[in-house]
Amino acid sequence: MNQLPLQGVRILSVEQYGAGPFGSMYLADLGAEVIKIENPDIGGDISRQTGPYFLGEGDSHFFQTFNRNKKSLALNLKVPHDRKIFEDLVKDADAVMNNLRGDQPAKLGIDYDSLKALNPKIVCAHLSAYGRDNDRADWPGYDYLMQAEAGFMALTGEPDAPPARFGLSMVDFMTGVTTSMGLLAALLGAGRTGIGCDVDVSLFDVALQQLTYPATWFLNEGHITERMPRSAHPSTVPCQLYTTADGWLFVMAMTPKFWIHLIEGLSCSELAQDPRFIDARARRENREELTEILDAIFVQQSTAHWLALFKGRVPMAPVYQLDQALNNPYLQQVGMIQSLPHDQQTDFKVLSNPIKINGDRLPGRGCSALGADNQSLIDELKPA
Repeated sequence: MNQLPLQGVRILSVEQYGAGPFGSMYLADLGAEVIKIENPDIGGDISRQTGPYFLGEGDSHFFQTFNRNKKSLALNLKVPHDRKIFEDLVKDADAVMNNLRGDQPAKLGIDYDSLKALNPKIVCAHLSAYGRDNDRADWPGYDYLMQAEAGFMALTGEPDAPPARFGLSMVDFMTGVTTSMGLLAALLGAGRTGIGCDVDVSLFDVALQQLTYPATWFLNEGHITERMPRSAHPSTVPCQLYTTADGWLFVMAMTPKFWIHLIEGLSCSELAQDPRFIDARARRENREELTEILDAIFVQQSTAHWLALFKGRVPMAPVYQLDQALNNPYLQQVGMIQSLPHDQQTDFKVLSNPIKINGDRLPGRGCSALGADNQSLIDELKPA
């Protein structure tokens, strides 16, 4: 692409590991110049040392997963010489982003009050575990802790099993994207008014907000949503896992139309007139009986058979292992696997950004080695 939406935007990001880098990577993919501020005295972003797979010294598969299209500037912001370089960059930057503990931005001088004299338009985005304005500001925190306290683990898994976390750190990822959205909104405001601001997003707040309708039900009706067998939807039936001859199938007959298509395709149209299943409420009240009936039909054929039969008419999907999910030919068809040029591995593969611009996937390159962009960025600051 010759022109990406955020081309010309410069963002300094004091970040490491997952949530912050995931969010700023969206901005970099969309064309922003994202400059990672990495402390060379501790080896930079800790994820450079996160195994088990590495790309030479000071780089890893894990690190590149979260840092596509970024530059690396090795600075220790507590050292006066390095602090001066950072402040000079702030003068021409659009935003400063971080994912530090809530009490750290003010101490490091990377909040709006500390930087507005250098650049009144600067937007300072803070991603922390619990926020900067409460008695947990100095608490460290991680995704799994949020899943525990916000109720996610109590809602995940089979009813008689122990609480379970998601298989991936989805609170980290949602918080990263939410922070980037807040940053972009603040940039639009700063462009209109000439005045920047602080933007705060926390892992805990995002996790809690993701409770969505179960939270609304409880806050207004006192209803406590509980785990359902087969990962079923709490109110819509049939919407759950079913057994097939060779595995599992997730079926989501979320509307009356899909319900009719489903029972017609399964040659059990008589269920449409069965009082136990005649409408959404009846199906919900008789969920177990319906599961037994549909299981007995689905188990007669393979998952592939049912997918081919209902293709495009009823929403359903196979339950894949990780290798099956990533070897799915559909990923190649839609361009969701991307090769990043890298000195240590010429065909280093990652998943693409899900955003398309004018039908095209966003381009990508590997993140720079630790401090590799120091010279070019510092040279820009020197008088002509």
